[in-house]
Amino acid sequence: MSFKFFDKLSQDFSELFNDKREYNVVIEVDNEENKKSFTAHSVVLRYRSSYFDKELENVTMNENLIKTIIKPNISAQIFEIILKYIYGGIVDIENSDTKTIYELMVNANELELEELSVKLESYLIESKSSWLRTHFSLVYRSIFDSNEFKGLKKFYNDIIAKHPNLIFESEDFALLQETALISILQRDDLKVEEIKIWDYVIKWGIAQNPTLPTNSEEWSKENFEVLKITLQQCLPLIRYFHIPDEDIWEKVKPYKKILEKQLWNDLIQHHMSPNKPVKSIILPERTFSTPELPSRVNEPFSTIINNGEHVAELSSWIDRKSTTYSLSNIPYEFQLILRGSRDGFRPKTFWEMCIGHAGTIVLAKVAGTDEIVGGYNPLAWDTSDNDYIETNDSFIFSLKNGNIQKSILSRVINRSYALMYHNSDDQNTDGPWFGECEFVLQSKVFDFTQDKLCLCDYDPGYNTHYEKPIRTTDENFSIVDYEVFKIIKKH
Repeated sequence: MSFKFFDKLSQDFSELFNDKREYNVVIEVDNEENKKSFTAHSVVLRYRSSYFDKELENVTMNENLIKTIIKPNISAQIFEIILKYIYGGIVDIENSDTKTIYELMVNANELELEELSVKLESYLIESKSSWLRTHFSLVYRSIFDSNEFKGLKKFYNDIIAKHPNLIFESEDFALLQETALISILQRDDLKVEEIKIWDYVIKWGIAQNPTLPTNSEEWSKENFEVLKITLQQCLPLIRYFHIPDEDIWEKVKPYKKILEKQLWNDLIQHHMSPNKPVKSIILPERTFSTPELPSRVNEPFSTIINNGEHVAELSSWIDRKSTTYSLSNIPYEFQLILRGSRDGFRPKTFWEMCIGHAGTIVLAKVAGTDEIVGGYNPLAWDTSDNDYIETNDSFIFSLKNGNIQKSILSRVINRSYALMYHNSDDQNTDGPWFGECEFVLQSKVFDFTQDKLCLCDYDPGYNTHYEKPIRTTDENFSIVDYEVFKIIKKH
């Protein structure tokens, strides 16, 4: 029989971490304004990290027999967590935000602390999958060329195959590295229309060249040449011959100068004589090319808002304009995804129909009043788990209507609690959820119109995730209808 005293061992070594006597290593971390030095003991570092074992072999002692290691790419906050782990085997992430945990994982991997890196990778996948989805580009560009992080690579490969919109419409899509974008474009199983893939590629290319004029109609020959060079590895991967003709003329033609002349001639020929051979390579059609939102005829634009003043005001808020767009200058189309009176008022219906859609506005008509309340989510709705979602760009609102004389805009002020996403366990009762409870649609009888459990609760001493309340009362309510619109930039 053997007795193990790991707790006491961990405690003693944790105390050694704070003991400044007999240290023989100084580790300088972070950049200039935040630079910080930590003291350590070479014998501990060598046996806990193969990275430090190799580094210490190559570093020369100073006259005081001290070796100095410099790691400016690691923040002081994260390195302190790592050093406490090296000494005591304990990592406390209770009060750490998800981005810090992610950076901790990356730095632990760099320092060859495999046990810690693998543990954090599993934690992020199991407990923070919503954050991983909405920060695809940030994470993917860090792991793409690495031989490590196999769990995260599988996680993202599954997303790419099943929900590519979560990637293309993520906040940081423009930051995606070229090699990663190419690997995505090479897939035959992207479940998104080819013309949308074209739009995303153009968007990415323009984002890499911020000096290009905003209006492509004003571009010079040199401007098009810049975009062509940027996208030279991506353009051959577009399945041009599987894009509908009307989209070729409307969306591809404005950028025909970035295409090879032979390809454009072949596209015209294919349009006029589909069965005639062409010289350009015709890539196979992807396995999915049906529209996400099939059109429905004879439907009103909305049962809640008008297609004029309300749309102009909401569009102005999305763009953070100080004045409201004129009706002739509205830059967005509002594409209906869901209408309660058409599709039903079950909370689960919301998740089933809105998953994967980014840039959406939720509108609800409060029963028994003229109130119209709602919220804007710039991110893609996701249903993987119960988790708060971070963004700086969401907002909630109430709109001028009938007896309501003035609209109210309330922007998020605590990005960490901007929205709440729900997994399958809660989708039967909980619909869209902004802040703590600042705008929530929910029902225990599976119908938003029935049991008055929807709320816009705002307690200045508790719920302060948005700027201001959007109702004059905090009483719960039911609704008579609600709608979800996808906001699409006009071309």
